[in-house]
Amino acid sequence: MWIESDSGAVTELLVALIQDACVNDGTADSGHEERAVSTLEAYLGEPGEAFEPHPGRRSLLYRVPGTDPTAPSIMLMGHTDVVPVSADGWSVDPFGGQRSEGFVWGRGAVDMLNLTSAMAVVFKEHLKGAAPRLRGDLLYLAVADEEAAGTLGARWLIENEWDSVKCDYLLTEIGTPMLSGQNGAGLPVTVAEKGPQWRRVIGQGEPGHGSQPYATANALLPVAEAVARLASSPAPVLISDEWRRFVDAWDPGDIADDLLDPDQVDAAIDRLAVDDLGLARWAHACTHLTVSPNVLRGGVKANVIPDGAEAEIDVRSLPGQDVADVDDHFRKVLGPGLHDEVDIITMQAAPASGSPPSGPLWDAIGVATDALRPGTHLIPSLIPVGTDARFFRRKGTIAYGVGLFDDQVEFGEFLRMFHGHDERVSEDSLALTVALLGMTLEGFSDRL
Repeated sequence: MWIESDSGAVTELLVALIQDACVNDGTADSGHEERAVSTLEAYLGEPGEAFEPHPGRRSLLYRVPGTDPTAPSIMLMGHTDVVPVSADGWSVDPFGGQRSEGFVWGRGAVDMLNLTSAMAVVFKEHLKGAAPRLRGDLLYLAVADEEAAGTLGARWLIENEWDSVKCDYLLTEIGTPMLSGQNGAGLPVTVAEKGPQWRRVIGQGEPGHGSQPYATANALLPVAEAVARLASSPAPVLISDEWRRFVDAWDPGDIADDLLDPDQVDAAIDRLAVDDLGLARWAHACTHLTVSPNVLRGGVKANVIPDGAEAEIDVRSLPGQDVADVDDHFRKVLGPGLHDEVDIITMQAAPASGSPPSGPLWDAIGVATDALRPGTHLIPSLIPVGTDARFFRRKGTIAYGVGLFDDQVEFGEFLRMFHGHDERVSEDSLALTVALLGMTLEGFSDRL
């Protein structure tokens, strides 16, 4: 049975990582994950292997050799960067790492410094010999730049240092609280994720004086019209096998059939939204090709007609959808006139990815969960967000995301904290996640 030697370590480490404020705004010179690397090396008590493809964008790797060189390896991977904040929307200092009423507050508390910290605590037990050696190698990777598509983090490591980071199994994000249904309480375990299909819409025109707009070529207008059409048009529905598997395991009762019916799913999501907007957003994203215009740039001054403008669109494809589906949707929504008036550039075009919910790691998660929360079953989960797991899955790695949380924050409320205000995680949830990961590793090794 897993026993953590220092029950307060995970909370203290999470606070320190939040205070490191490794804010990734998408530019190469942001992030500064070297700060988190220093924190983790100090906690683990010895230096790891560092990778730094750009100054400050540092990832950190450790390895504990297994007892059997032929046994499968397993990695614990967490990212150390966080997204920017709008501080005015927070009730606390987003980088203070405040502890209040049994919670740790701060940017990254749920995405995903909670798991990064819990994984480090579990790994330290193995690194220092306090936990039994696993049959296969155990790796810990604290990776940079996850919030900007892994360009200077996991993606770079896969493309340039695969021999160092390769693994057969991987535990990473995301973990969520329980979902209750007709089958009782279920723990969602991430087994699949949508693919990022980001697009940039560019308009070109001619500069002129803003006081005389008649018959001018204002580059902002076609881009703004494209954004308006893309945002207001119905998103294509697709009920994937991954979504069916999720709903079957969750079994939410009378609404289940409608959530699996392409003609009824939108009405079912509206019903969910009455009581739980976060859950409704999740269900919508997991059943639709989503299109979210999130950045709009154009012009230099209020009285100058812009000769250039652009919008960045977050598009996410489901399993079974590809680049052609995205392109077809844009052509249909924009129409031949507007579609030909703007340029559409592909920023990312990655397919959805997934791993089968079966095998020794899946079974070990189930046994550990039942030991800590008796009677709980696993729910194989499709998530609408992208994680670094997709890069490893392309190499054949079996990858899951999981944590264990108490009941103080419900599933939908927890989801709304991702990239939102007042991120927080309970200290009890941190301890539960440490126990789950520790027991899972031991159970996994026993099943090899």
